[in-house]
Amino acid sequence: DLNLSPGDLLLFVLYLQRFYFPVVFLTVYYQHFQSGFAATERFLALEDVQPTIIDPKDPIPLPYNPRGEITFQNVSFYYNPGEWVFRNFNLTIRPGERLGIVGETGAGKTTLTALVMRFYDPQEGEILFDGVPINKFSVREYRKLISVVFQDSFLFNMSIEDNIKYGSPNTSKQDIIEAAKTVKAHHFISNLPQGYQTVVGERGSNLSSGQRQLITFARALLKDSKILILDEATANVDAYTEAQIQEAIDILMSKQKRTSIVVAHRLSTVEKTDRIIVLEKGKIIEEGTHEDLLRKGGKYAALYNTYFKHQSVEWEPDWED
Repeated sequence: DLNLSPGDLLLFVLYLQRFYFPVVFLTVYYQHFQSGFAATERFLALEDVQPTIIDPKDPIPLPYNPRGEITFQNVSFYYNPGEWVFRNFNLTIRPGERLGIVGETGAGKTTLTALVMRFYDPQEGEILFDGVPINKFSVREYRKLISVVFQDSFLFNMSIEDNIKYGSPNTSKQDIIEAAKTVKAHHFISNLPQGYQTVVGERGSNLSSGQRQLITFARALLKDSKILILDEATANVDAYTEAQIQEAIDILMSKQKRTSIVVAHRLSTVEKTDRIIVLEKGKIIEEGTHEDLLRKGGKYAALYNTYFKHQSVEWEPDWED
């Protein structure tokens, strides 16, 4: 028989807890250690990745006063060997031209813009900027010529002001405000608790999709680049927000006759371009102005009637039909 006093029993239980606590802690710590070790391994593997898009040994200086002509010469490109996105593709975008690109999913619209930005190099052929292959320029210096607004806008976890001036770090506060006013973003920014100093959260999580897109338009306007790329930039906004930024898009495309490439999702954006090309399986099957392509009654007219026509403010449904 154990003759334990209440005090001895209490001490025994306390000693038992003190013994098991480090054991439990070690098991939990070991799980964290394993997770951290795996994350470190992935990080080091990423650090060892060698970029394929690199500067040439002797980069050519960019033109002092670039014209903004982009030329595809017999370009062939694939993501996976044998699965060609473009094959002997040719296209010239004239200086200051506003080019609209339409086509069904998988036609190669976004790939074309990615090649212009030199996110990839084609397996065959060349892409020229003002007559010089873009792989002859410094990657950093060449991309300074380009402003891009994607469908899924990306904002950093910092203030609205810092996000707008991200591509133009030395700009003044007044220029930032003027850019925001131009794209109709100043009103909602001013109504935020901290105004332009409001922190937007990771990937802009504290703002709506339309507000995030307006900020990226202000960023593109402020950078004032020679080449502007809009990759379905109004696809994630409602009709009211689109109406707000349509004027800003016109200003972006027309200011200083910059070369603009517009991957179209909304009619109001594509119909105002100087020329529209219709892509299908990496080939240009039609090109011309909005009115010309409608008169032809081809692929663009079919896309217009299927996807675009109902977006026009003049459109009225035929209820009898």
